[in-house]
Amino acid sequence: MFVASLHRYPVKGLSPEELPSVELKSSQGFPLDRAFAITDGSFQFDPKNPVAQPKTKFLVLAKYERLANLKTKYSSESGRLEIAYKGLARVYDLSRKSDRVDVALFTKNFLDVTLPGEPELINAPGHQFTDVSVHSASLMRSISLINLATVRDLQQRVGVFLDPLRFRANLYFDDAPASSELEWLGREITIGTVKLRIARRTKRCPATSVNPETGERNINVPIAIREYVQHGDLGVYAEVLEGGTLTPRDSMHLEAQTVSPGGP
Repeated sequence: MFVASLHRYPVKGLSPEELPSVELKSSQGFPLDRAFAITDGSFQFDPKNPVAQPKTKFLVLAKYERLANLKTKYSSESGRLEIAYKGLARVYDLSRKSDRVDVALFTKNFLDVTLPGEPELINAPGHQFTDVSVHSASLMRSISLINLATVRDLQQRVGVFLDPLRFRANLYFDDAPASSELEWLGREITIGTVKLRIARRTKRCPATSVNPETGERNINVPIAIREYVQHGDLGVYAEVLEGGTLTPRDSMHLEAQTVSPGGP
């Protein structure tokens, strides 16, 4: 099997950026993935003491599907975030408090919804706003993987094209049996010098029902998954044991499953 593509999501809930390569470090997450988030105004965030919050307290696709119509680009060198809608782009300097306020206000106005409070664009050094951050710090720094064969299998069953980007993974891979990844818990994957350990299956949420191109909910993906496999999981999370560089087309090697003494 091999790496098909690599993606990061600098702002939680907003669009992905495809990467030509990525440098992973041991016990760290995908660089600049979910580094920022926009709150719904329901809590106060302390960047000096960040506390993980459930995704329902942020502006995310699971609740606000229209976010998919915003196309974003983030430059780590300049700290600037570009937000485009129908070809019209605005650029914000996230090092400036006023621009961060403007991003949150623009997003609220774009959604045209009533929120619990005033939204904020937030971040904190070393913190990532991943969905699994509420479970543990190590899972917060895990990366998400999607098996493209599993997506194709689901697509065939439901009879509707499913853009793999619905599943908002960091690493998409191919040439593995459909759904085989769900049986890899605890096993290690080697990609060049990178070593990953599969830590958790990914339970899918309503965000996957949103067409990333149109911003419409055109199929209930979580229900579709349950209808044919009797659970709601698609994809896995992996912790980074050893770092290195990843690029598309890199070969992935699943380590043999270890058998405990006295086991079968």
